[in-house]
Amino acid sequence: MHIHIDDLSDASIHALLSEHLDNMYALSPPESVHALDLNQLRQTDITFWSAWDGETLLGCGALKEITSQHAEVKSMRTPNKLRRRGAGRAILAHMIEVAKSRGYQRLSLETGTDEAFKAAHKLYESVGFQYCGPFGAYAEDPHSIFMTLAL
Repeated sequence: MHIHIDDLSDASIHALLSEHLDNMYALSPPESVHALDLNQLRQTDITFWSAWDGETLLGCGALKEITSQHAEVKSMRTPNKLRRRGAGRAILAHMIEVAKSRGYQRLSLETGTDEAFKAAHKLYESVGFQYCGPFGAYAEDPHSIFMTLAL
């Protein structure tokens, strides 16, 4: 598996992000969907990574800088047909190491409450994320769970 910073130009990335957005809107009301589209992921405060096995896209993830000491995990996704192969865990571990090297003291994230998000909750819990309240511009939402990790 090779993880690298991605410029969001590959059609495979477009398809995976489209799958991600479609799935988020299917699971949560529109006002509770905080997934980013391609243009939002191209902002200068966001670094986007993709994981590949040869020509096969295994997943993606991004870090959005909130402050010089706090970043948010965004766009964690593995293709539906390629789940349970460790790509999500590898991307998350990579992003945690990058966050530490950048001097962030905290990583936070928002995810959904639907049963379909339970595997993600377990992944985040397994690396030390703890449940918390809203951070940044987020507000309390019955469709959102917030988690944070002190680095």
